[in-house]
Amino acid sequence: MLQRIQSVFLLISAIVMVSILFLPMWNMFNADAMEAVKLDAFKLSYVSVSSGGAETLISSKDTHWIAVLALAAASVALISIFSFKNRLRQMQLNTLNSLLMGGCLIMTYFYSTKGAAVLGIDGAGNYQVGFFIIAVALLCNSLGNRFIRRDEKLVRSADRIR
Repeated sequence: MLQRIQSVFLLISAIVMVSILFLPMWNMFNADAMEAVKLDAFKLSYVSVSSGGAETLISSKDTHWIAVLALAAASVALISIFSFKNRLRQMQLNTLNSLLMGGCLIMTYFYSTKGAAVLGIDGAGNYQVGFFIIAVALLCNSLGNRFIRRDEKLVRSADRIR
């Protein structure tokens, strides 16, 4: 099970999706008004920054859907790892996992545009590591699916030879 390369890729994908819960995803700073907007998997925070660097929370909006999608993607990846006896089911689970990760990316972009509108300045803000590692998880999921497909072809060709 875990000695197969696709299981390693799926495990990396699950670990990355869980790590999104602890990493910042996006921020934007308005130097004129000394205000900032920060996005992570659980909330979009609008803060006022004093000259000493202390932050005062002005408002906050729950973004728990990002966390829900990330946890769902990690769970589907783990379920896929343990479905190694049924490769077709594994491929279906990986397709679902890709959709969940894509939804996580879309929700992050959606909330970042809402955050930019709250701050009221032009610009895209700064996407942080939490946003970019979703792409790493998508890549690992695709590689896992590719190796599962290769195993399925190998098994089918061996059945033909018999």
